[in-house]
Amino acid sequence: MEQSNFDVIIIGGSYSGLSAAMSLGRALRQVLVIDSGLPCNRQTPHSHNFITQDGEKPAVISAKAKLQVQVYKTVQFYTGLAVKAIKKDKGFEITTENGAVFTSRKIVFATGVKDLLPDVDGFAECWGISVIHCPYCHGYEVKNEKTAILANGEIGFEYAKLISNWTKDVRLCTNGKSGLTPEQLQILKNHNISVVEDEIDSFEHNQGYISNIVFKNGKKVDVKAVYARPPFEQHCTLSQDLGCEINEQGLLKVDMMQKTNVPGIYASGDCTTQMRSVAMAVSTGSFAGAVLNKELIDEDF
Repeated sequence: MEQSNFDVIIIGGSYSGLSAAMSLGRALRQVLVIDSGLPCNRQTPHSHNFITQDGEKPAVISAKAKLQVQVYKTVQFYTGLAVKAIKKDKGFEITTENGAVFTSRKIVFATGVKDLLPDVDGFAECWGISVIHCPYCHGYEVKNEKTAILANGEIGFEYAKLISNWTKDVRLCTNGKSGLTPEQLQILKNHNISVVEDEIDSFEHNQGYISNIVFKNGKKVDVKAVYARPPFEQHCTLSQDLGCEINEQGLLKVDMMQKTNVPGIYASGDCTTQMRSVAMAVSTGSFAGAVLNKELIDEDF
C-alpha cells in the first residue's frame, strides 16, 4: 500500500467499522480500515433483528457491506492486526504486526470485545449457535423450547424473568450454590422456573446444537438452548494505551456523539455497548462517521 497518511483510521472492519467507513467515504474522506478478519460472531449461523437482513448469515452481511464500501475509492483496506498506537502532534500513528506504519488525524475503534468463555466442555463449540446471549437476536428461533439460563444472583433472577417472555420451560442453572434471596426463589417458583444448583461438567451437543447439560454429580438436563452472558474484555487494548477510559462494565466510555475522553478518538459497536447486535453496531458506526466528519470540517473551515 503506497498511501500511509489518512484523515481517519478505523480499527476493526466488521459491521460497525464498515458503517463508519461508508459514512466517511461518502463524505470524501481518506480512510483506512485495518481489520484482522476475526469477528466475535463468526460461529453464529444466522443474524436476526436487523431489518432487511433478518435471518442472513453474518459473514454474508459483512461481505456485502465491504463490497458496498469499496465503491468509495477514498476508503482503503489493510488486512492485519494493529499492535501499537501513539499520539502525535497532529494525530495518531498506528503500527501493524507486520511493521506497516500509518498515520491519521482521527481514529475510530470498532474493535469489539472478546468473550471469556467458562471452562465447560462443549460450551465454546455451542457458543453463538445454541448457547446464546440475547433473546432479541436469537430468542424467537428457540421460543417455547426447553431452555436453561447459566447465571446466578441478581443477574440470574433478572435473566430468568426476561427469558420467560419467550418460553415457559425455563430452568436457572447457578453452577453451584445459588446467590438468590428467599424472595427471589419464591418468585421463580411461582412462575414454575426451577433453580438447579448442581455444578456443571459439560454440554452434550451435535455440531454446536446442545442436547443435554451434564452435571458433575452425573445428572443430566435435556435442553435445546442455553442463555449465558460470560465475562468479556476489550478485544483490542490500543484505545487504553492512548488513554481512553473504560467504564464499570468494561466497555469503552463514549458520549452521545460516540466520542471517547481522548480528543480525536471515537469508538462504536460492541466495544462501547452492552446491546450487542448487528443493528446497534451499524447504527453507532454510521453515526460516529458522520459526527467525526463534521469535526474535521469544523477544524478546517
